[in-house]
Amino acid sequence: MNNYYPQQKPGLVTAIAVMTLSSGIINLFWGFVASATALGTIIGVVCLPITILPTILGIFEIIYAAKLLSAQPQPVQPSQPIAIFQILTFLMGNIFSMVVGILSLIFYNDLTVKDYFASLNGQAVPASPVPAPVLPEPVEPPVEEIPAPEESEAPKPKRKPGTRKVA
Repeated sequence: MNNYYPQQKPGLVTAIAVMTLSSGIINLFWGFVASATALGTIIGVVCLPITILPTILGIFEIIYAAKLLSAQPQPVQPSQPIAIFQILTFLMGNIFSMVVGILSLIFYNDLTVKDYFASLNGQAVPASPVPAPVLPEPVEPPVEEIPAPEESEAPKPKRKPGTRKVA
């Protein structure tokens, strides 16, 4: 284990962690309420496995957010699967978690966040592509080509009309 600490945590990573933590807490309560409601009816007991899903997602969200918020950084990858499941919670009526999932996916694509996760996991931080400056190419004025003079044949002597050589 190395004592290398990655770069300072970007604000977007902290935002992802706080949003994921709050979404996890909401999903825990959402799942408990849905499960308790489902246990009240016979049909709900059949649907109980579906109502437990937000609770399970909430547990994973809290664990992931705790890793991101810890004082000593832990190697952790951006979790697109959690963000995707957060988006899918709109099927359960949880719009807040859906918004958190969309924002998380957007934030994961930020260059500072990608660099932070790469340095956190000990991977080589990819150099940010710096575009080369675009310099205008020198424009040379068009050169007019002067046609070479044509070689003309020596003019043939003209004969007078009416004079013929007789042989």
